[in-house]
Amino acid sequence: MQRRAMTATLTLALGLALAACGTQESTGHAVPPPPSPVSTPAAAPAKPAAPMARSLPVRVTIPSAGVDTGPVLKLGLAADGTVEVPSVAQASRIGWYSKGVTPGETGPAVLIGHYDTVKGPAVLRNVGRIKQGARITVVRADGSSAVFSVRTVEQVDKDAFPTDKVYGDTTRPELRLITCGGAIENGHRPDNIIIYGDLVPAKG
Repeated sequence: MQRRAMTATLTLALGLALAACGTQESTGHAVPPPPSPVSTPAAAPAKPAAPMARSLPVRVTIPSAGVDTGPVLKLGLAADGTVEVPSVAQASRIGWYSKGVTPGETGPAVLIGHYDTVKGPAVLRNVGRIKQGARITVVRADGSSAVFSVRTVEQVDKDAFPTDKVYGDTTRPELRLITCGGAIENGHRPDNIIIYGDLVPAKG
């Protein structure tokens, strides 16, 4: 029960922290919102991939969105208790929530990146191109790669962040990739786009 309460608190904080991305104040950039990339959930794999040993993520590639970035940032908690997000200066990089599992371990590994910032488009500017079945590869410090297949993509209001769905325990290795979405309101984007992926079995 204590772990669940802590998870809920951290996830709500994450939604608040991500509210900072997407601001256009004093930029001159007219960055449109990403297309609503909501997909019908696919069934979980019939035969889950075997979990991998813990190893820190170092690089992320998403061919469908033109993403190839590293090193991966290590994100923790900010002084105010919210979950850290990459800074504006780090907008071309993706961060990993280090208080969770590493990509490939059993459970939901969480990656976070900006769609845009005050300086313009960021690493996940092409998030609308990430569709069901797309591959997300996380290169790990031990030299291995955790490859995930996108199961579903959803766009949610930040005030209705699906805490348990994103951070709740799972029985297999999964991935969550989170960014901002929606048309800018009061200098910020009001939604989160959440991509859910399942680890692909290693080729024998």
